[in-house]
Amino acid sequence: MKKMWCIFACVCLLYGCGKAENSLDSKMAASDEELTLCEQHSEDKVTLEWYVNYSWFTVPWGENVVSRQITEDTGISIRFLAPKGNEKERINSMISSDSLPDIVTLGWWEPQLNEMIDKGMVYPLNELATEYDTSFFEVSQEAVRSWYTSEDGNLYCYPNSSFMPSDYETYDTIGSNQTFLVRKDIYEAIGSPDMTTPEGFQAAVRRAVQEFPVVDGGELIPIGAHEFTDTGCASFDQYLQNFLAIPFEKDGKYYDRDTDPEYIRWLKAFRELGAEGYLKGDIFIDQRTQMEEKMAQGRYFCMLYQRTDMADQQKLLYNRDPESAYIAVDGPKNSKGDDPVLPGAGINGWTVTLISRNCERPDRAIELIDYMMSEKGQKMMYFGVEGVTYDVIDGKCVVREEVKALADTDRVAYDQLYGADNTYWMLQNIAMQLPWRGKPEPPLGQLEEWTYPYTHYLGQYELTYQTSTEAGNSYAKIKKLWSQVLPQLLLAPTEEEFDRILADFAAKREEMGFGAVTKEAERQFQSAKEKLGLE
Repeated sequence: MKKMWCIFACVCLLYGCGKAENSLDSKMAASDEELTLCEQHSEDKVTLEWYVNYSWFTVPWGENVVSRQITEDTGISIRFLAPKGNEKERINSMISSDSLPDIVTLGWWEPQLNEMIDKGMVYPLNELATEYDTSFFEVSQEAVRSWYTSEDGNLYCYPNSSFMPSDYETYDTIGSNQTFLVRKDIYEAIGSPDMTTPEGFQAAVRRAVQEFPVVDGGELIPIGAHEFTDTGCASFDQYLQNFLAIPFEKDGKYYDRDTDPEYIRWLKAFRELGAEGYLKGDIFIDQRTQMEEKMAQGRYFCMLYQRTDMADQQKLLYNRDPESAYIAVDGPKNSKGDDPVLPGAGINGWTVTLISRNCERPDRAIELIDYMMSEKGQKMMYFGVEGVTYDVIDGKCVVREEVKALADTDRVAYDQLYGADNTYWMLQNIAMQLPWRGKPEPPLGQLEEWTYPYTHYLGQYELTYQTSTEAGNSYAKIKKLWSQVLPQLLLAPTEEEFDRILADFAAKREEMGFGAVTKEAERQFQSAKEKLGLE
C-alpha cells in the first residue's frame, strides 16, 4: 500500500489546516485504487500491544478524542503496557522470556535497545516498509534513517523529538529542557539575589529558609533535584556541568567533566549547604511521584530541573497563585561568568520505537507508525480533531478555548478527554510541529524562552556503551560507583572528607577501566561529528 493515510491527509487539506492545504492537487492526487485500499485497512480491525518503558505513562487508548479518531481512521486499537515498578527489570524480563509485545518504546540510550537488535527480536523497519507500506520512506527523514541504520544495513528503530544540527540554524525557538528554577514570590521577596556564584547561591538559600521556613504545602525544601538513580543524579552531575559550560572535549580528546575544578568548586558549595542542613534527606530518596507532589505544593525554593517534567505542577501553582509558580533565572556559572551551554534535542531524539518479531500483524504496525509520523498524524496528535479540539480560522488551526483551558488546569483530565498536545508522544516530530506553535504563553513560556540563547546542538556527545564490550562493562561499573559517590560527596561532613572520597573514586575508576571508556567516547564523538558534518 503506497499511502495508507491518504484519506486522512486529504481531509486535513480540504479543511485548510496549515500550509499543506494550498497544494491539494499537487501533493495528494490519490487514485481510486489507493482510496479503496485505505478503506479496506480501516475495516481490517486489529488490536496491537504497545509497551512504553516509563512507569509514569498511564494514558489509556480509546477513551479520548484523538485515540478514537486514529482507530476510526486506521482500524487499529492500542493496548498500552507500562512497568508498574522498575523499568529496567520489566524490559529485561520481557527480553529474557521472549515476551516482547507488538511495539516497544524506550530511551535510545538504554542497553536493552542493542540487546533486542542483536538477538534478532525486532523487525527491520526498512524491510517492513518495503513489503507493506513504502510511505515510511516519505514520512521519515533520510538523515535520521541513516543515523540509526545498523552495520548490517537495516533500520530497526525510529526516534521521536529528533533534531538535526541544521534545525538550529533554521529556528531560533528551539529550547533546552534544562533550567534553573526559583519560586517567584520567595525569590523576589528576598531581593531577587544573584545566584550565579557559590557565595550568592548559598546566601540566597539560607535567607529563603530563614524568611520562609514554612509554605502552604509544608516545610520549605531549600533545593530540589531530579531523583537519584543507580547512575547518579542529573541535576547534580550533567545539568550542573552544563550550566558551568564545562566542555565534553578539549583538542579532540575526551574531557573528564566529573573532576573539572569548576564543577568540584560547586559541589563543595553544595556540600557546605548540606553540612548546614540545607540538603534535605528527601531529595536523596524521593521518586518522581513524591517530587511532583511537592512541586505542586510549591515546596522547593530552587531546582536544577527539566522544565517539561514539572509542567503540570507549574500550571497548578500558576492557576492557584501566579506568584507562587516557578520562574527560570540565571543559575550556577563558572568563575569566568560564562553563559551556560545547554543541550537541545539531537538526532538521537528522546525515545525510539521498534516492532517486535512477536507481532503477528507487522503490516498493520508499520502502517500505524507511518500514519503517526505523517503530517496528518502529527497534526492529529498536536491539534486533535477539527470541530472538537480546534477550528480552522483564516487558514490556521486554532485550539478551542475550553480545550486549552483544561490542558492548563488539569492535564490528567485533558489527556483522558481529548488526548491531543502530544499526549501520545512516542513518535512526535517537534521540528515539524515548530511552525504550528504560537508564542509560548504563561506559565510555561518564560521557562522555555529563558533557554533560547543558551541552547546548542550537542547531539555529537550523546554516547552509548554496549555492555557486551570492555568499554561498556567498565562504563556501567563506573556509573554505578558514581551513583554511590555523589551523595557521599554532597553529604561529606568536612572538605577533607570530600577530597578523600573524590580521590578514592578517581583511583577506583581507573581500576575499573576508565581508559577504555574515554577511548570509546572519543571514537564515538569523532565519528558523530564526521557523520553530522561538525568540526
